[in-house]
Order: sequence, then C-alpha cells, then structure tokens
Amino acid sequence: MEKLRKYGDAPFCVAILHGGPGIPGEVAPVAKELSKTQGILEPIQTKFTIEDQVLEVKEVLEKNSTPPIILIGYSWGAWLAFIFTAKHPALIKKLILLNSGPFEASYAENILNTRLSRLNTKDRLDIENLFKILADPQAKDKNTVWAKIGAYLPKTDSYDPTNNHEENLLEFQYDIYESIWPEALKLRKSGKLLEMAKDIKCPVVSIHGDYDPHPASGVEMPLSRIIKNFRFILIENCGHKPWIERKAKENFYKILKDEIKIE
Repeated sequence: MEKLRKYGDAPFCVAILHGGPGIPGEVAPVAKELSKTQGILEPIQTKFTIEDQVLEVKEVLEKNSTPPIILIGYSWGAWLAFIFTAKHPALIKKLILLNSGPFEASYAENILNTRLSRLNTKDRLDIENLFKILADPQAKDKNTVWAKIGAYLPKTDSYDPTNNHEENLLEFQYDIYESIWPEALKLRKSGKLLEMAKDIKCPVVSIHGDYDPHPASGVEMPLSRIIKNFRFILIENCGHKPWIERKAKENFYKILKDEIKIE
C-alpha cells in the first residue's frame, strides 16, 4: 500500500493524518480542498503498533516536508498526531485536532450508546450482529464486516450529511485496527496519553462538531487543563466528519483554512 499522497505543490508545510486506525484515504477530500492554497501531505499509516506508526509518520515528514510543519489529525489520527507532536516537538509548529476521541476514559462511556440511539430497531440489531462477528476470533473477511459497520456511520455520526460526499478510501484495514486500537485504549486508561500533553509546546487547536458522538468536553476539558496555548472551536450542526455535513462544511473549511495560513 502507498504510504503518502501529495496534493498541490511544494513546499509541503501541512500534513493531515487519517482516522481508524486502519481507514487510509478518508481525509483525501480535506487534503484536496486545502491544497487549493498550499501543498498538503497525506501520510498513510500501515504499521501495527503506535510506536511504529509514529516512526512511519516521522520518516514521511522528514523526507517530504519542510519542518517545522502544521500537523492535522482526524479522529484516531488526532491522537496519533498528538502522540507524534509530544515525541517529536521540533518537527511541529502547530497541532490541529479534528473531532478527536476523548482523552480520558470516563468521557467515552456513552459513545456507543449514543450511536445506537440514533438508529432504528432494524439497523441497531444489524450493527450489533456485525460487532458480534468481529468479536469472533474464527470470523473471516473482517474487512468486509468492518466496511458494513462503516456504512452505518453517516446515520450514527452525522447531523445532516450530503448524499454525494466523496470517498477516497484505499481499503479498510481491520487487522491494523485490531492491533492499534486496544493499545490506544490502554494508553488512555492509564493516563499516559493525556500525560503527553506536558511535552507539547506548540499551539494546539481542537475543532469539533457539536453532534459528534465523541463528546466535545472529553477533548476540551482535559487538554485545557494542561496545554497553555490551547484553543477549542465547536461547530454547530456538525457530526464526526465535518466535510460531509450539509450545514457545517463551509464553516469547517473556513475555520481550517484560517488555521493553516502560512504567516
């Protein structure tokens, strides 16, 4: 699998990381839109541990960008960007978190229930059965099952999604998710994820949708306690993926473009 997509022309001073883990290509529409004004890198994560993904991003950025850069992370990619910035602060001059997962476990307790509450009875039963299949060690073709679950996300995670939103996924990588996500959850539960905030010295901006099942308070409250140069921006009528939101897309891009302007 390719490890990098480039949009626009050099110099490349902005990079954006996809979510998942294991959903490469999903932030391509954002990268394309941002590249109208400057060069954008979209590193693709292919490794099976957080440490290896951090090294993977480091290699891509050192080879292709002009550090220090602005690093954007979406969803799981927000955590990865956060971890990367803590470990390699000299490479990042600004960190932007897009619809990040909460940084303390207590804020995550109702995410699944919130999602399920937004489905009708049939859809809820279908998705619960799909999760049971994923939990079965003997189940085969989990990428297909994972993709079927993903098809429900516009219903569970979006406020008013467009019907023709662009998809640029390379391929669902459930094996990467299965390896990375438990490690990430342990990092959060132990408090070590949030502790990394002490090593982040650059400005940090969090952009979040008010309809995102991942609670905004789970990002704003923990990070504002630790990071001095921290700003939180809440977008109204916006779910987990702002660029597909009918009512919020324009505002989202305006905010993000303002944040990445090269001085």
